[in-house]
Amino acid sequence: MSKQLILALSKGRILEETLPLLADAGITPAEDLSKSRKLLFDTNLPDVKLVILRATDVPTYVQLGAADVGIAGKDVLLEHGAEGLYEPLDLDIARCKLMTAGVKGQLPARARRRVATKFVNIARRYYAEQGIQAEVIKLYGAMELAPLMNLADEIVDIVDTGNTLRANGMEPREFIAHISTRLVVNKAAMTMKHERIQPLLARLESAVKKRQIALAD
Repeated sequence: MSKQLILALSKGRILEETLPLLADAGITPAEDLSKSRKLLFDTNLPDVKLVILRATDVPTYVQLGAADVGIAGKDVLLEHGAEGLYEPLDLDIARCKLMTAGVKGQLPARARRRVATKFVNIARRYYAEQGIQAEVIKLYGAMELAPLMNLADEIVDIVDTGNTLRANGMEPREFIAHISTRLVVNKAAMTMKHERIQPLLARLESAVKKRQIALAD
């Protein structure tokens, strides 16, 4: 196994909030990520590289050993499954909730319903646990349209402020899970590269605690 450490980062909001934590842990990109179309980046450390991925691909890269460490939302990990991964640290960023939602005042039938979501596996598990027969329809965006256009009775989606739901005449309903950004580690890498990964975990944990204290003040 190579001694090089590969960190897989999720694009978008998570990336923006992750970079300051990595900097506090002593890892900074060798160039401005926002001004480059590259996906693999050198860092200030000669044996550490960053790879920038779609959030949904991060668990796969880490699980199969293409990356040693990854940073991804708990929603992605719940949907993907975490076999072959350690999840040692909650980075406490990009916090939100995973919930069901529907048109305000239009409660669906209890026993059977159509549900639109990109979180197909999570939705199937959730409704099965509730004893509800659900036909799950996979969509990739604009979930709020599905109930408004009679494609679905309700949706399963990320809820942050709830403003988008309210703007479309909808309301959050049942809570499914708290979501935040997690650090995951390939199980083989945790053993083979322990002397590199463990200090990184310790420094990131310290950075998270400092951030929490600053926000509390």
